Amino acid sequence: MAYFVLFLGLCFRGVSVVASNPSPYYGVIGLVLGSIAGCGWLLSLGVSFVALVLFMVYLGGMLVVFVYSVSLAADPF
Repeated sequence: MAYFVLFLGLCFRGVSVVASNPSPYYGVIGLVLGSIAGCGWLLSLGVSFVALVLFMVYLGGMLVVFVYSVSLAADPF
């Protein structure tokens, strides 16, 4: 139960970093922390393949969103 609460805390911290920082760099760090915590929770439940697939899907999606938001932030017009 303590591990479950720890992982939920890490997921919440990742979400709060995304919501509280306007910089896309901190947002990506928060999303990665949240997805690592969620996949760690799935690993603790014993579904390692689902955790691996979920992490790869999240990582690909976060990379696309990160590149898009950084390109929008760098464009002066």
